[in-house]
Amino acid sequence: MELPASPDQLLAQARQYGYAEGDQVWLRPVLDYPARPVGQVKDSPEASLRYFAERFARYQAKVEELLRSIDESDNKGSFLMKALHLKEQAGSYDALGDFAGLHQRLSVAEDAIQATVRHNRAKNLATKNSLIEQAEALRDTLDWQEGSDQIKELRQAWIKTGPVEKELTDELEKRFQTAADAFYARKKDYLAVKKAMNNRTLDQYKDLIRRSEALQNSTDFEDTSRKLKVLQQAWKEIDGTLPRKQATDLWASFRAAHNHFFERLKIHIESQRQQLGSNAGAGGNNGSGEENLRRKRALVAEAQELLKRPMPEAVTRAKELQAAWKQVGPVRGEESDQVWEQFIMACDKVFEMSALDYYMRKRQATADPATPAPAPAAEAALRVQALREFIRLDEQERQVLADNLDKLSPSPANDAFRTLLQSKIRAFDRKIRTKNDLIVMYQAAAGR
Repeated sequence: MELPASPDQLLAQARQYGYAEGDQVWLRPVLDYPARPVGQVKDSPEASLRYFAERFARYQAKVEELLRSIDESDNKGSFLMKALHLKEQAGSYDALGDFAGLHQRLSVAEDAIQATVRHNRAKNLATKNSLIEQAEALRDTLDWQEGSDQIKELRQAWIKTGPVEKELTDELEKRFQTAADAFYARKKDYLAVKKAMNNRTLDQYKDLIRRSEALQNSTDFEDTSRKLKVLQQAWKEIDGTLPRKQATDLWASFRAAHNHFFERLKIHIESQRQQLGSNAGAGGNNGSGEENLRRKRALVAEAQELLKRPMPEAVTRAKELQAAWKQVGPVRGEESDQVWEQFIMACDKVFEMSALDYYMRKRQATADPATPAPAPAAEAALRVQALREFIRLDEQERQVLADNLDKLSPSPANDAFRTLLQSKIRAFDRKIRTKNDLIVMYQAAAGR
């Protein structure tokens, strides 16, 4: 530790850098400044000279403490303003000492700090550009939860990253915020579409429940059994995704109506067992392959004409045809797949058309009553627009399923789930293909 200067040493230092003249103490010319008075002589010239040398020692101690703090700190930039302040004081501080030497040391420290600041800001710029690129890369993600988590992490990293050059600050902040806003806007749109899809799915399930409950007390056991099985198949084909509790409650209501009827059916069968005994096992199909093919072709032909009927009637008949198809025996050879493809596509067109009609009716119900109904060509164009939006939603859902399938491990334990995913993907492929066929039909109707 350096010992304090003695009175003689202080006086010698003071006389090296200043002098007493008349009733004033003067600092000699320094740092391009002319000689200037720094105070008055009190008691004696020697005592006053020592006093102003001591003042310089206090100023020098502040400089030494600052330089030591800069050397020991990782955040050197935080000392820049203090260094500049002490450097400025070197030209105005009322004391006697080597101001030029301290000014030089502070200038060296300032240059080092400025170099460090420039280096750190260059690093910060690279970091912020990387964070922007990561945020922009989320523009194509469909994993909304993971994307939201990443945006939050990137924002925290952005906040923790130090400053860049002032002229770049606003531009970088705008680019980062634009990327984040774009992600959240897409997420908002997706959730709105998802909600609309869920509402449509909910309406379909509720309709099947209502129709089931209307049949649960029927005494026409044979016809009602067939109708309820058609409703069960329709339930499976909705293939909707609702919150688990809501889906469970809906299924419970649907199943309760069916269970109620089939419990009654069991009682009826038991009471009629003697009369129906001769018919036990009836309903099997012993027809030849050729006869089965003929019957299935007839079902295909009727299904392909259903779009010419009123839609509620067409939907009911399509479900009846599907039930009838199951009663026809097998067809061998390549024609089996061909007639099945023709039949299911024809039925799908009916169901997709029904869903489209329902959508258009709801849309018209919310429109201004004073707005005139669109012309046939305009109506066809609106339907094409709606179908394209439905296709976009189907493709999003299909992509999520495909991504889940790709991520599924090849473990045999996952075979059942893998098969389920593949089945759902094929169902979406069929839906998309059917909607595209309807678009072609409406575009022709619109004269395009």
